[in-house]
Amino acid sequence: MIGALDAPMEALRALLADKPARATREPGAPRKPRKGTKKEQVLAMLRRPEGATVAQIAEATGWAQHTVRGFFAGLKKKGHAVEVKSRERMVGPNKTGAKGSFTIYALAE
Repeated sequence: MIGALDAPMEALRALLADKPARATREPGAPRKPRKGTKKEQVLAMLRRPEGATVAQIAEATGWAQHTVRGFFAGLKKKGHAVEVKSRERMVGPNKTGAKGSFTIYALAE
């Protein structure tokens, strides 16, 4: 039974021998982000001159709003500063925040 795996294993070794080795990075060097990820998409939205709201990011990524805010907390832990560009507050009849209030966020550069 074990001998039955010899031929497939040799074929696999031959295939892997022809593959070029992966490029390695310097130890301690920052990793390059993968292209086309949601993280990259959110960071691009936050780098725009007009910034982005939580609702805009949630719509673009398909995330819930609390997930976007959690992502902001993770960015802060990794050393990125997410700043509040402006707060647009709609005032309701009892002088409290009403539907339509939003905050615009951007990366501090």
